Amino acid sequence: MAEPVQIQGPRGPLEAEAIAVPGAAHAVVLVPGSGPTDRDGNSAPMGLASDTYKMLAEGLAANGIASLRIDKRGLYGSASAITDPNDVTIAAYAEDVRRWVERAAGLAPCVWIAGHSEGGLVALVAARNAPESLCGLILMATSGRPAGHLLIEQLQANPANAPLMPEIRAIVADLEAGRRRDPAPMTPALQPLFAPGLQRYMIDLFSYDPVSVARDWHGPALILQGNADLQVRPQDTDLLGNAMPQAERVTLPGSTHLLKADVDGKPLATYTDPTLPLHKDLVPAIVGFLDSARETD
Repeated sequence: MAEPVQIQGPRGPLEAEAIAVPGAAHAVVLVPGSGPTDRDGNSAPMGLASDTYKMLAEGLAANGIASLRIDKRGLYGSASAITDPNDVTIAAYAEDVRRWVERAAGLAPCVWIAGHSEGGLVALVAARNAPESLCGLILMATSGRPAGHLLIEQLQANPANAPLMPEIRAIVADLEAGRRRDPAPMTPALQPLFAPGLQRYMIDLFSYDPVSVARDWHGPALILQGNADLQVRPQDTDLLGNAMPQAERVTLPGSTHLLKADVDGKPLATYTDPTLPLHKDLVPAIVGFLDSARETD
């Protein structure tokens, strides 16, 4: 049965949803992707309604695996942890995740961080100073390229953005160099994307090369990637896998970025329909990986 649990944050509590499983050997800490994404995998401000993380936690529980799915500092159940939800860094998120790993050790002796999308980078950074109970990482639709490169690729994929691409590239280059840009002279359509508070976070985010961080982790790792993902590509799996040769790689055929099977003719369906099930291979892949990890302990 799922229940909210809290740990102390910087100014107020951090909150997660725990599913305890009696006798569980493994617990998974589920780390959300970018932006205001909640513990279930939804974000009203972004128009995201998937229930991906909720479904994944329930699927793991059905296979004897406990979980904690977290709300990031400054958002939802963790809203009072900091005063400004944009005043965050990847390192701060990673420190919170380490503390959640320590909390999850009360659910099972072996704890895994499962990061989705940007949450995968947070998982890699958290593992640099791994808590004793951390057994390994599960990276789901996680980029192997710096986020600035990925942002340009994603925006460039929309032909309507073609006239804006020179300006976007120049802004991203400044942020990668640690320089903020005044939004006022920007094309109005770009001002919300590069708002001052977001620029502060982007400068930090863009400074990370996931491959460089991944090379620091030598423990067990599972890399999951869908080949119908429009946001992160199979080449990202290769980049991360080459940086972590010990990692197991699993392709989810036809899976979108939300870890669900693509719906023909409806490219946004998995982003907006929470009734769509998880990709049929997702939970079995994680369960099989954790089972094999237990056998090699």
